[in-house]
Amino acid sequence: MTPDDLSRALFDLVNGLVERRRAGGDDISLDLRAEQIVLERPKLREHGDWASSVAMRIAKPFGQNPREIATELAAGLSEVDGVASAEVAGPGFINIRLDAAAAGVLAKTIVEAGDRYGHGDSLAGRRINLEFVSANPTGPLHIGHTRWAALGDSIGRVLRAAGAEVATEYYINDAGTQMDNFGASVLAAAKGEPTPEGGYPGTYIADLAARVLEREPHLLELDEAVALHTATEIAYELQLAEIRESLERFNVHFDVWTSERRLHDKAPDGLSDVDTAIERLRAQGHIFEKDGAVWVRTTDFGDDKDRVIRRANGAYTYFAADAAYYLDKGDRGFEHKIYLLGADHHGYVHRLRALAGAAGDHPERDIEVLIGQLVSISGAKLSKRAGNIIELDDLQAWLGTDALRYTLARYPADSPLAIDPEILQRRTNDNPVFYVQYAHARTAAVDRNAASVGVDRSSFAPELLTHETESALLGALQEFPRIVAQAAELREPHRIARYIEELAGLYHRWYDNCRVLPLGDEPIGDLHRTRLWLNDATRQVIRNGLDLLGVSAPERM
Repeated sequence: MTPDDLSRALFDLVNGLVERRRAGGDDISLDLRAEQIVLERPKLREHGDWASSVAMRIAKPFGQNPREIATELAAGLSEVDGVASAEVAGPGFINIRLDAAAAGVLAKTIVEAGDRYGHGDSLAGRRINLEFVSANPTGPLHIGHTRWAALGDSIGRVLRAAGAEVATEYYINDAGTQMDNFGASVLAAAKGEPTPEGGYPGTYIADLAARVLEREPHLLELDEAVALHTATEIAYELQLAEIRESLERFNVHFDVWTSERRLHDKAPDGLSDVDTAIERLRAQGHIFEKDGAVWVRTTDFGDDKDRVIRRANGAYTYFAADAAYYLDKGDRGFEHKIYLLGADHHGYVHRLRALAGAAGDHPERDIEVLIGQLVSISGAKLSKRAGNIIELDDLQAWLGTDALRYTLARYPADSPLAIDPEILQRRTNDNPVFYVQYAHARTAAVDRNAASVGVDRSSFAPELLTHETESALLGALQEFPRIVAQAAELREPHRIARYIEELAGLYHRWYDNCRVLPLGDEPIGDLHRTRLWLNDATRQVIRNGLDLLGVSAPERM
């Protein structure tokens, strides 16, 4: 019996109470859905497998003491197949204990579901555009981008697991002054000249300049303007390719790469996407002109001030590209847009929400802006290539993809994070990623050893899983789909990490108390075979959880 099955049984019992009260002449109106009946795992195992407070929730419309309602519901639950007992506690809690067979059957369900266990449909039908990282293509990715990459990719994974259709997107900021300064820096390096004012320092610029000269040996013979354009374009292509490769090595894949330049490109009718965006906002009634400039009345949607979209000199502001990009996402069929931005982008929250409102969308429903906080790593050295940042590639080579990704996804995005590299490099239980991966490797070792002595899954007798550590382990395994759905709904993949750490602890305790392999001359029995199902179910859930975090599940350690 799954938590959903139990919630449905409680829901049916509540509806039965309502019908009986109405038949007796009571006028009861109860707005309650099955998914609103939340089950919780009691802190103390002796209180049962699950607990519900539904009686206290519905007491007011019933006009009764919650304990009286809880008593009626508990009596009904006791008659439900798979429920061993249901008892009333405190002001109206219902503590529910499942019989061993009903609880144990989950092990087989998980193994048969495989990689799909934990996936659900709570966000089915939602088309979501998830934008994250979006660093300027003027240098290597740094420690801040590393956190946004790990978090953004994990958020995308849990959203898909909850049934949403998700496109992960990287917005390439390849227009504006920073690109001019980038190209000038590369060209100066190619000439052997100092970095120009406002340019980019670091040996990576010299490396790019050398590669540009390999691609275009006659660069320095070209007209200055042509040479600058050529250097900019080739260096941009090389640096963007390096960013893509860094992210792929970090197990982060983007479905869509959108260039800011494209938004400014003129179509055959002479209009760019940015031009069209202004006219579309004008049609919505939110454009006005003042002092020769074109403005968007974003204060109508909670922004602290109206925004200039085109200056009096005819030049577009960054807000113009933001508007065109937002509308472009909607044109591609994404009704919900999520932006994961860095700690220095707090000012964008109201601006983007106001933009959504001006575009005709709902600012509180159709757009979501998540602000990630800073991360620091003690002992990390500044990049030798860039000179003033800590590079993703250096961090990955130093700490490893798994340790870095797991740690960055283990904490909420809005909390500052300080990472201790000494802990991440330990092969001990105080290293969370090692602790979880070791549990997975242990389940694989049990499976290998079982096969070597002839224990297989040819029979399954869930009623035999009666040890208290088996009950605790099965209770945790039941929770995984709910944890995934919650992580997706709240955009908090750290819930997955904390869950699989708890699961790993419960598995280790079970391993210490319950044997899959027979001792000595003990014959192989159904208990050994059934415990192998439970072992393999745990391995599947740990692997599924690690995959949602973009972390590997090793078979040996």
